[in-house]
Amino acid sequence: MPNQVLTIEPQNELKFKGLFELGYTTYMRLTNPSEHTVLFKIKTTAPKKYCVRPNSGVLEPNSKVDIAITPQPVHVDPNEKHKHKFMVQSVIAPEGKTNIDQVWKEISPDQLMDYKLKCVFETPRGTNLNDAGDTAAQNEVNKKRVAVSAADDVKSLTKDAVEGLIQNEAKRKDDDLTSGSLSAKTTNFPKSENLESDLQKATNEVIHLREEESKLRHENLRLKEELLRLHQSVGGEGRVARRHSYGPEKTEQIALMPWIATAIGMALLGIIIGKFIM
Repeated sequence: MPNQVLTIEPQNELKFKGLFELGYTTYMRLTNPSEHTVLFKIKTTAPKKYCVRPNSGVLEPNSKVDIAITPQPVHVDPNEKHKHKFMVQSVIAPEGKTNIDQVWKEISPDQLMDYKLKCVFETPRGTNLNDAGDTAAQNEVNKKRVAVSAADDVKSLTKDAVEGLIQNEAKRKDDDLTSGSLSAKTTNFPKSENLESDLQKATNEVIHLREEESKLRHENLRLKEELLRLHQSVGGEGRVARRHSYGPEKTEQIALMPWIATAIGMALLGIIIGKFIM
């Protein structure tokens, strides 16, 4: 197996910061320092747990590309995620080949260049889940962290909404007092419950918005990848067209040479005969 021609950053480990379920994106940079066009693919041992954009493509000589790797918002066993690995497969593009999918099908395994990286997850507050005890305890710690993070997000994102709820409750209480309602004391607990219910709804809404944001980010990356492929396809066809555009012109010029020579000869003959007649 040949040595990897691409320069890969980071070299050995892909580091993910924060909880897996929150889907914080990390990046891998591929650089082609060679004079050859290189095809690449990104593979992983857990394809359903990550979104990779772009997951394949073409690197022209002395060019580079950033690969976005985002964990999916799903629950993963803490012991399992530390076993996840990524592999970069690359091959030098054959001359004259424009169909990338066909090249990957026809390439032999001894021509492939592989490079593997392992995943490292840096959890917040310096806690190492590998030393947290049995699997049940680890899952409980993980759930509590998700709840705390969601609560923090609610405090920062829904401050105005909570203040509005408090103001509405205060106004309703004043209305009850002015109307002489005797049930003011009994409504204290339902109001508190309503506030907690509203906070829970706001928490669920924040989590839902994070999932939607993740989906939109993935769709945006996918559209950028498609646009890049279209540009590369159009550029390749243009180069092929320019490379072969001179053939017909030279053939036409060669075909016209005898006629041009005949016309020049007839013109000279006419001039000589005209001089003799005169």
